[in-house]
Amino acid sequence: MAQRARPLSPFMHYRWQYTNTLSILHRMTGVLLSFGFLLLVYWLAAAAAGAERYAAALRALGSPLAQLVLFGVTFSFCYHLLNGVRHLFFDMGRGFELATARKSGWAVAIGALVLGFAVWLAVRAGLGGGA
Repeated sequence: MAQRARPLSPFMHYRWQYTNTLSILHRMTGVLLSFGFLLLVYWLAAAAAGAERYAAALRALGSPLAQLVLFGVTFSFCYHLLNGVRHLFFDMGRGFELATARKSGWAVAIGALVLGFAVWLAVRAGLGGGA
């Protein structure tokens, strides 16, 4: 009696796809937004604590490392927002075709970078930091 070949687990023959990357990036940006929310709470608490604490918070948030983190939070917000809109179209049953899904994925990634830089430059210009 011949034994039947047992089926392989999906990970044994799974090929990485761009949708995996977009999905994982969506989850990662959600986590980064949670940490960004903590920075917002820190900033607001410092503002409520008085001028000295607020000045210290501005110094801390003005450091190059903090600025890099804040830009990451800005990009995360833009990506998460745009990809959320993309998923709303998916929920309506639109955009599942391979070509459309690929184009919308690229549009989200490029749009998040452009929107992130635009928001960053607008905020910096509004605060008098220049472009």
